[in-house]
This record gives sequence, C-alpha cells and structure tokens, in this order.
Amino acid sequence: MKKIYLMIFSIMLLVIVGTGCSKDEGENKEKKAQQDGEKVELTVSAAASLQDALNDIKADFEKENANVKVQYNFGASGALQQQISQGAPVDLFFSAAEDTFDKLVDEDLIEEKNGIDLVGNELVLVVPKDSDKEMGSMEDLTKADKISIGTPESVPAGQYAKQTLENLNLWKDVDDRLIYAKDVRQVLTYVETGNVDAGLVYKTDAMNSSKVDIVATAKEDLHDPIIYPAGIIKESSHPKEAKLFYDYLQSEDSAKIFEKYGFEDLD
Repeated sequence: MKKIYLMIFSIMLLVIVGTGCSKDEGENKEKKAQQDGEKVELTVSAAASLQDALNDIKADFEKENANVKVQYNFGASGALQQQISQGAPVDLFFSAAEDTFDKLVDEDLIEEKNGIDLVGNELVLVVPKDSDKEMGSMEDLTKADKISIGTPESVPAGQYAKQTLENLNLWKDVDDRLIYAKDVRQVLTYVETGNVDAGLVYKTDAMNSSKVDIVATAKEDLHDPIIYPAGIIKESSHPKEAKLFYDYLQSEDSAKIFEKYGFEDLD
C-alpha cells in the first residue's frame, strides 16, 4: 500500500515539475519574442538649425528600420552639450559647432572614432519681408534699431555673429541694440514677426522662410568655420541602433536631404 502511495506521489511530483518547466520555458520564449520585436527609442540631441532636415531624415530612416524610433531634442548646441556633460540620457549628439562637440570628446563622452564632421553652413543677415530699412550689407546694421543674434555663450550662430561684428568693427556700434535669443530659430522668429529690424542666422534657416529676405552673407574669414559634427555618445543605451542612425546620417539619401535644405557638403 505504501508503495502505491509513493508511486502516486512521485508521478504527481513529476507532473508538477514538468508543468513548471514548461511554463518557465514558455515565458522565456515569450519574453525573447517581445524583446526581438520591441521598438528601440533613440534620443538625438541636435542643433535647432537642423530641425527641418533631420525630420525628413527621421521619416525615411524609420521606414527602413521599423523597430527604431528617433526622438529629437533640438536646442542650442552649447546648452545640449552641457546637458550631456551633466548626464542626460542621449544616444547621439549633432552640434552646430566643433568646440561644443570637442568638449564631449575631451570629457571622454564621445570616442573620436565615433564622430564625424558632416555638413557646413553660412551666416547671413536677414530682414523682414516688408522691411522699410534700406539694408544691403553687414555694415548697414548700424541703420537698425533692434538686431537679434543667438546668445554667444551657448548658441554657435551667436558666436559666429559676434566674431563677424567684431571683425567688421561693428560690435561696439550695435552692442546696445542687440536682442539675444536662446537659439537660431528664435532669432529667425524675431525677424519674421518684425520684433527686430534684422538678425544674423544660418543660410539654411533663412532660405526656408518665406517671411524674411537675405540681404548679405558673412565672408568666411570673418568667423570660425561653420561645421556640424555628429557622434555617438559613449554610454548610449542602444549602441547598435545608434550606430545604425549615425551611419544613415552619412548615406547618400541623407546627403540629398541636407543639400535640399541648403547645407554644404564638406567633401
């Protein structure tokens, strides 16, 4: 009798253990399947002047890579660099200036091999479409009552603008008329709305606005080279997908989009 009970108990134990193993195996398979099909979200901190081009690139990239979603954080390159330096969770950085990018390389937050100078730009003087100010050169900025530039300490376009004005010996003449903006897009908005008489922005921003006229282009020797470097953050949570997007930014399809919006090929 004891043998019968012992046999029944053994059989029940085997059934319970077997069921448990099957359940664990099923859960593991389900978890793996979820992981395989899970969408990865990349965070890309990028200069505000790249907004239009990068939105087009994102649309094309996500069509080809259905499991990757790109989330942009647009702003002034200096502010974005500080966020990353302070530990903000970012996968890629696309700056409008080499110095802000180099700071992250120096801090060992971007490996030099995972960074590239991607595109270039120009600095231009813009006025509202209906402007009654007769302006045709940088020197004519002395005719403006209000002029907007990006804050030089954090906005590369503002830094280039200050260099240009200083090299033209205009800085002291217009210093008290300057309205500082948080990024180059805000400068453009101030000009578009007529809140200022003129502004210094990138050519790419100006040429895609129907509300401003470009009246002058700053000569290249008046400011540092306007170069946009891009790179993968070393501590990216998704290094594989970050590399995928980084490579896509260098593709022919992306190059055509950058060209469409007025960016210069550095090759």
